[in-house]
Amino acid sequence: MITGVVLACPCGEVYELRPEFAGRLLECPVCNRQLRAGMPAGTPRRSTPDLEPAFDRDVFLLRERFLSISSKYVVWSEDGRPILYVERPTFLMRTVLAYILAAIAASMVMAWTSSAVAATGAAFGPLAALLGSGLALATFVVVSMSARPLRHVTVFRDDSRREILLRVRQDQRVAVLARTYTVMTAAGLMLARLRKEYIHNILRKRWYVETPAGQRTAMAIEDSMVLSLLRRVLGSLFGLLRTNFIFVHVDPMAGGAVFGEFNRKFTIFDRYVLDLTSDPEQRLDRRVGLALGVMLDTGEGR
Repeated sequence: MITGVVLACPCGEVYELRPEFAGRLLECPVCNRQLRAGMPAGTPRRSTPDLEPAFDRDVFLLRERFLSISSKYVVWSEDGRPILYVERPTFLMRTVLAYILAAIAASMVMAWTSSAVAATGAAFGPLAALLGSGLALATFVVVSMSARPLRHVTVFRDDSRREILLRVRQDQRVAVLARTYTVMTAAGLMLARLRKEYIHNILRKRWYVETPAGQRTAMAIEDSMVLSLLRRVLGSLFGLLRTNFIFVHVDPMAGGAVFGEFNRKFTIFDRYVLDLTSDPEQRLDRRVGLALGVMLDTGEGR
């Protein structure tokens, strides 16, 4: 007697899975087709009639376009239809100019500190040189970050880029402890704020979702502490140590409950799956969920 979940792929493969895989988006190891295991009973999905149909779903497949300076993604539906187009410009020339200005500023600081070292004599020379090097480095970092353009994310209906559906605005040029992004509609209505806190990246990357009023409602965190620590030491190890995230509710009503995943598939070209089927009530706005998925890739430089 079969007590698990049976999943049949159109390629002919049949899999018997444990019950905990029910409702999850899986990939057939033979043909790489995305498959949905049987949904648990009693968890009907709540539709959102007022939401743009492209966002009214639980699964988004993100495929990054290569041979492009800017970060560009085509978002597909679960059945393989392109539904959205995402772009985050890189501004290569302006970024290079920012680094040139930063190098000039750092050189001027070094020249000034060199003259100060010469004036202090042998007693305080090494200490002054050390402080001068640190000041020059800090100058380079601050000037380069201040001069670089803000990199906003825009979600279009398609790659013609004629109709904007969603924006994700970078709030700061210079960020020391945290960086935030504002998710808003095309009309300018704020939906949420995404917060990345750099101190957490030391051990385990995480992003927070906040309401316009500043209340934290959800968190995206690396799926494994062990893998996270291995990545700090070994890097991605040619893609074998993929950085995947789980989504967790942090509001008092459902704190700690996992409701979604953002996984990178092991392929030659970057392919990501944003799976929110464990949130049938759509407590996380799907527009915010997609914005978070995009930032988990381009915001982490994966």
